[in-house]
Amino acid sequence: MFTLIDLPYAPNALEPVISAQTLSFHHGKHLQAYVDNLNKLLHGSGLENLALEDIVKKSNGAIFNNAGQILNHNLYFTQFAPAPATEPTGKLAAQIAKQWGSVDAFKAEFEAKGVGLFGSGWVWLAAEADGTLIICQEPNAGNPITKGLTPLLTFDVWEHAYYLDYQNRRAGHLSALWGIVNWTEIERRYGK
Repeated sequence: MFTLIDLPYAPNALEPVISAQTLSFHHGKHLQAYVDNLNKLLHGSGLENLALEDIVKKSNGAIFNNAGQILNHNLYFTQFAPAPATEPTGKLAAQIAKQWGSVDAFKAEFEAKGVGLFGSGWVWLAAEADGTLIICQEPNAGNPITKGLTPLLTFDVWEHAYYLDYQNRRAGHLSALWGIVNWTEIERRYGK
């Protein structure tokens, strides 16, 4: 049985970037629904005893959609902090500079991919086994883990992630999220 993750910060800690009201709906209702749905769907599926990542890699249909959304949201909610370091450091910063020239250029491409994703989904920074970084778009519940990549950073472009705070201004939402990205966590995920 999967359970709803606890947030590593208070419900209002990410304001004004993400309001307590949005967090309440996004974490407390949307993510809880995915958890509840997956627990019902797993019964008798043969996937009951697998880790979440393995369920995402091995499933399809409704099980994949709910497991993928849980994994995506778990990574999303745990990558933020109320007062994080504002820029990456170490090997991650060096790899970003090598591939994009600057953090600002990386952020611009990442935001453009998020704005340009048609419909609902996620924009990801992921790593190949050799440490090469990739910005990828994943529709719906997609996660780069299904392509053998390590997911590092993600911005949710489903409207429920931002509509209460930004209405239809997806670009404004994506730009604001940089202010709460916990680069220490992203660097830990990179681990190179």
